[in-house]
Amino acid sequence: MTCNHYGYLGEESDKENEFSIEKGQVIAGYTIGILLLDVWYPLMPGNVVNASTYDFPVRHKLVKGATQERMHTGDPTLLDDLVEAGRELEKEGVRAIIGACGYFGHFQPQLADELEVPVYLSSLVQIPLIEQGLKSNQKIGILCADEENLTSELMEKCGARDPDICVVKGLGDKPEFSALPNSDRGEFDNGKVRDEVVTGAKNLVEEHEDVGAILLECSDMPPYAADVQRAVNLPVYDFITMINWVHNSVAQKPYYGFL
Repeated sequence: MTCNHYGYLGEESDKENEFSIEKGQVIAGYTIGILLLDVWYPLMPGNVVNASTYDFPVRHKLVKGATQERMHTGDPTLLDDLVEAGRELEKEGVRAIIGACGYFGHFQPQLADELEVPVYLSSLVQIPLIEQGLKSNQKIGILCADEENLTSELMEKCGARDPDICVVKGLGDKPEFSALPNSDRGEFDNGKVRDEVVTGAKNLVEEHEDVGAILLECSDMPPYAADVQRAVNLPVYDFITMINWVHNSVAQKPYYGFL
């Protein structure tokens, strides 16, 4: 069983404490481990896979054979490779594990049971939290990369009690955004991708006036979250809001100040 050492060196006196480490762990200091898909397109700042997105170090690990097609459909033969990669991250000292695609949520229950550290594979696990802050007659608007595969079953695996609280719009058919879910072009026009994401959010809100918050499913969408919020004037949740929350929960620091 992995032994997590929760602690914080903040004062000179802390250095006098005794410390231990699991045998085989050869690096330290990563709170968040992120499981990756095999993709081919630019990974912009703000993207889950871009290390400069974070104010803390993260550990990325590619899951062998994890193509978007297999992940989006929840190919069950991926599970063993996901578990193997997750256990490698545990050995490297991470305190929580994230997936770099909303459709990792197909495996949320299984991986949470298999691994020792907390697991939050999909941005969709935020649905119950978002719902709690909305009025009883409001809904969550979800922008996603693949509307066909964002099913009620997937949302339920991520903890949604009532998937009908969500209305979904996919962007996978858009001319420029399609470079991301198809992952076969190696390039895109960032301004056009941003405009397609923002337009998608505006259309979603116009079509569903009861939407009280936006959730960006895709790990490639956070670079455009501020633009979306500016356009629709609503709370916007994404992978980075979730990852920052998880990081803060496993990396608590003592407070120092005046009384």
